Amino acid sequence: MKIKVDVEATPQELRSFFGLPDLEPLQNEMLEIIRKNMSAGMDGFDPATLMKPFLPEHLQSLSTLQKTFWQAMMGVSSSHDKKD
Repeated sequence: MKIKVDVEATPQELRSFFGLPDLEPLQNEMLEIIRKNMSAGMDGFDPATLMKPFLPEHLQSLSTLQKTFWQAMMGVSSSHDKKD
């Protein structure tokens, strides 16, 4: 037996239903601080530094990331040429 229930609710309504806190004001404040610091050119607030925690360790330098992309593209094109 299968029972299917569809619920239409906004993310905010679901957070409220489950008793989760509303973090939107905090998130907006933090984003505004980051924007101001990036505009001011402060150290540590350039896009590469901000993305570093989200990249795997071996891709944390920009040159390594570029090399990886080039190797991936060359591998795809060379393997595609071999099939023809």
